[in-house]
Amino acid sequence: MRTWTPMHGQPYSPTPYRPRRIPPDASLRIAADLRERMDQRRTVRTFSADPVPEQVVLDAIAVAASAPSSAHQQPWTYVMVSDPEVKAQIRAAAEEVERRTYAEGIGEEWQAAVQPMGTNEQKPHLTDAPYLIVVFEQRYSVDADGQKHEHYFVDESVGISVGMLLTALHLSGLAALVHTLSPMRFLADVLDRPCNERAFAVIPVGYPAKDTVVPDLVRKSLDQVVVRFAPRP
Repeated sequence: MRTWTPMHGQPYSPTPYRPRRIPPDASLRIAADLRERMDQRRTVRTFSADPVPEQVVLDAIAVAASAPSSAHQQPWTYVMVSDPEVKAQIRAAAEEVERRTYAEGIGEEWQAAVQPMGTNEQKPHLTDAPYLIVVFEQRYSVDADGQKHEHYFVDESVGISVGMLLTALHLSGLAALVHTLSPMRFLADVLDRPCNERAFAVIPVGYPAKDTVVPDLVRKSLDQVVVRFAPRP
């Protein structure tokens, strides 16, 4: 297994890529099965305390880390948290941020948008879930000589990676929630992250509690999200 090193300034060095081509009929079956399984994915806010095999979470993060990124800079760090005291510390800080947000007003339009989600400033999922995955985006890197190198399209790269993480977790039988706060600076302090990293999201991971309920939502149909573009004659 090769060890990753920064590619900054290295010459273009191509290598053969020969993936196995899946026959069309098998590809259709795989795509249909994946579509059906992913349509069952839901965000949950109530988690079981049942333990989750750590390797399942690690493998899901490995899938996320295989995501494409600008200049192959891979500008992400995934911090796994299972210690109850640290989770409690994160929850306390997160709820304080949320209380201020709700108290200061989040705007009528935003309140109307989140009302169907049934959310409030209480965040028990941050302590109930067996794992928290705290995602950090790396704004720049520092090489062995202490030289800083800017990272490009960081939000886009990390967003793609997190999407692949959620897919891997769901297909592995786990539930998750993408939790974002403003501000989230406290996470770098709690988790002792370097100054080039900024918190992107907190993702509780585990099995849904037996009494879990979710909002009765309807996804947009395929025709509502796909445009078959044809140039004008």
